[in-house]
Amino acid sequence: MTDAMWAGTVAVTGHEGAELEAYAARPLDSAPHGGVVVIHHMPGYDAATKEIVRRFAAHGYAAICPNLYSREGAGVSPDDQAAAARAKGGVPDEQLVGDVAGGAAYLNGLEHANGKIGVIGYCSGGRQTFLAACSLQIDAAVDCYGAFVVNSPPAEFPLAATPLISRAADLSCPLLGLFGADDQFPSPEEVGVLSTELDKLGKDHEFHVFPDAGHGFFSMDRPAYRPAAAVEGWKKVFDFFGRHLAA
Repeated sequence: MTDAMWAGTVAVTGHEGAELEAYAARPLDSAPHGGVVVIHHMPGYDAATKEIVRRFAAHGYAAICPNLYSREGAGVSPDDQAAAARAKGGVPDEQLVGDVAGGAAYLNGLEHANGKIGVIGYCSGGRQTFLAACSLQIDAAVDCYGAFVVNSPPAEFPLAATPLISRAADLSCPLLGLFGADDQFPSPEEVGVLSTELDKLGKDHEFHVFPDAGHGFFSMDRPAYRPAAAVEGWKKVFDFFGRHLAA
């Protein structure tokens, strides 16, 4: 495998035909590639998320991260877009599903696509990954510390989200969940409730709760970063997608 890649900004068609800015990367070899839609965290479409997209390309996947806050204005800084989106309570669920579908369609339209699509999301993107996996036909999903799948947000929380556990029966693919034992949103108890529900429904899933890690432990540019959990988490992500997104 070569890690030579193309990476850059593209446009995708999202919910209700909206044109979204997106960041994409893909290998330059001619082998069949699975696709990965990356759902960014609540802070937005930032440099760290673009690095994640390139990381998937270096491992042989075509990847894309739609800017879910694109509707907040072209030419506006990612920080200002994120602030405007948070002021509205975040991204509506129906809009999110349409935007992820647009990212998946872009990946499946690439020359060497093998037709397999995975979704991975962080923070609010973890919850949105679960939503996408219950709303679209995809092949694998990775929820990185997504909260409010089981419980509602606190009243003061800047996110208008409703629990999704009632959608669990619609889960369309295997689910990998990576969580921190010191996280509050989601707490280990919330993770346990979701796992029990998926067990009851016979849904293929594997959850891992890392000790000495809290929310955002993958974020290398933030104080929450925990190297041991992040390194082990990435191993599990690539093993999981390797099993489910191969040609």
